[in-house]
Amino acid sequence: MRYLCHVLVMINIYAVLASSLNLAAGYAGLLSLCHAAFYGLGAYATTLLIMKVGLGFIPALVLAMLLAATLSLVIAVPSLRLRGDYFVLATLGFQVIVFSILYNWTGLTRGPFGITKIPAPRVFGLEVIGIFPYFLFSGALALASLGAIWLLVNSPFGRLLRAVRDDEVAALALGKNAPRVKTTAFAISAAFAAVPGALFAGYVRYIDPTSFMLAEAIFVLSIVVIGGAGNFLGPVAGAVLLVVLPEALRFLHIPDSVAANLRQITYGLLLVILMRLRPKGLLGNYEFD
Repeated sequence: MRYLCHVLVMINIYAVLASSLNLAAGYAGLLSLCHAAFYGLGAYATTLLIMKVGLGFIPALVLAMLLAATLSLVIAVPSLRLRGDYFVLATLGFQVIVFSILYNWTGLTRGPFGITKIPAPRVFGLEVIGIFPYFLFSGALALASLGAIWLLVNSPFGRLLRAVRDDEVAALALGKNAPRVKTTAFAISAAFAAVPGALFAGYVRYIDPTSFMLAEAIFVLSIVVIGGAGNFLGPVAGAVLLVVLPEALRFLHIPDSVAANLRQITYGLLLVILMRLRPKGLLGNYEFD
């Protein structure tokens, strides 16, 4: 039961993280490689606000979301003048910068030593302790986040996002401010990425910069690509598949030294097969150029 709850908690975390990336990449067409940076900022900001400032989990999470959204403007505003691969490279640079700050600012983040003894989330005076209560808590927060994203992508703003993604020139001709729309979408995407970061920190009770490296950003992007971009259920399906699949390898009694490499090979094969047979992913409505 504990093991099943652990898997479900990780699905909750990655479903929200991938869905937040889908908002930028799938609906706005902004392919990003810096989502692990916002994920890490959410984890560190929430943790530090709780441990050093004494805030509760929800106020700390709200401030972490605002911080992630604000810092996203550092990359979004100047980089939205770039197109295609150049924007991807700009987000890659931002990812490397954030990781370097988390790794080297030892006075605040403790760098490679990480932050230990993170307190369990406390909501409405109740401390969320135990694997099953945390599954319920993460599930409730994931449902709230996914519900907010669903309302957003099905609102007039969501339709405007798809219009700008599909034909930016036509949207400009109709008087729409495409750069502002893209910047807003990127900021909202970054804000929602902070939610799974806070959930991860409260669940593991320990964070260090290696959990938010470029490899994690590529993994989250793989979830979106495999599940399907531009579709609300695509990232959720991708999260279930890519979280459950490596866990299934445990039942084959493969040595840990081999299993880690086998997981990477499996992810690569899935990407190759899907790009060959179904470029839009399992449930996708949008194909990256």
